[in-house]
Amino acid sequence: MPITTILFDLDGTLLPMDQDVFVKDYFSRIAAKLAPQGYDPKKLIDTIWRGTAAMVKNDGTKTNEEAFWEYAVTVYGDRIVQDKRFFDEFYEEEFDKIKAVCGYHPAAAQIVNGLKEQGYRVALATNPIFPARATQWRIQWAGLTPEDFELYTTYENSRYCKPNLDYYRDILTQLNVKAEECLMVGNDVVEDMIAEELGMKVFLLTDCLINKTGEDIDQYPHGGFDALEEFLSIL
Repeated sequence: MPITTILFDLDGTLLPMDQDVFVKDYFSRIAAKLAPQGYDPKKLIDTIWRGTAAMVKNDGTKTNEEAFWEYAVTVYGDRIVQDKRFFDEFYEEEFDKIKAVCGYHPAAAQIVNGLKEQGYRVALATNPIFPARATQWRIQWAGLTPEDFELYTTYENSRYCKPNLDYYRDILTQLNVKAEECLMVGNDVVEDMIAEELGMKVFLLTDCLINKTGEDIDQYPHGGFDALEEFLSIL
């Protein structure tokens, strides 16, 4: 079956980054934003980590957004829901500053735009643990716009996370495509290459490789942006 749809990961794929550096800067900034409201930085960061874990464990009975805030309420009570506006302000006004610790590769936008010109459908399969606003910023840092993608996953519109196969099944349902029509491009061996189990083709972008389990990456088509462009040219 010919490939009709290309799914891209974002962080470390279209948007080069050192994930540890990104996370450190993110936590530092959000903690500084909430500290004046009485949120202890260490406790807040721990809550965000555990709220993220709740999203990763989400079984589809609620949105990831609901899973996160339900956990946060167990820590802080309804107060944190009332203070959600401060989190929204952070994503609107402060999150963009994290761009300084991320990289940029012009090939990312060139490849996405080139695929669209050739008639491929393009979607952004980024792990949906962030609000839409944070995802929109990161798309822009990569030299693209949210409108460049038929779908981009966020914690508001998703009920699963990577590497849960239901995350990918949900995307297939929303796009009304078969797995065999799709190519998944990502930098994380565990979270992105698992899409192959559903019948998708995969490509492992190695510029910011994440391989926590030490898998042999030779089992996947892989390489940098030049290798990706060559791979796409023979689809």
